[in-house]
Amino acid sequence: MKSSPEHPWSVGEVAERFDLPTNVLRHWESMGLLRPDRDAAGRRRYGEDEIVRIAIIQRSKLAGMTLEQIAVLLDDSARGRHEVLQRHLDGIDKRMLEMQRSREMTEHALRCRAHDIMACPRFRAGVSDVIAGLEPSRSPIETPA
Repeated sequence: MKSSPEHPWSVGEVAERFDLPTNVLRHWESMGLLRPDRDAAGRRRYGEDEIVRIAIIQRSKLAGMTLEQIAVLLDDSARGRHEVLQRHLDGIDKRMLEMQRSREMTEHALRCRAHDIMACPRFRAGVSDVIAGLEPSRSPIETPA
């Protein structure tokens, strides 16, 4: 996609570049996440700043942020901005911990000598916190045998 500040991108060009339907870009605009300029005919024209905003929105959505959280992220004067962002970081940390535990469980299953992993006490112990409905603690799979 070629562009310069004098020739910003159309909604179709941007949608193709980011592999998004054009209605998604329009929805983001309706939520205030994007503010493309308009040409003389009223067509949306996306400049470099809007392209960066779209990339931020996509990256943030992949990280689990809602569009409402992303709106706060992009608004440096939003009330409660730091609290919203801190809650998101806390959520990322929790998901990363759960992913690490899942990885450890999978690695254990891969190395386990038991033909049936359900019969392996250490494997089963790796999900005991989930079964008990307790706040997850350090996985027993991580501890030496």
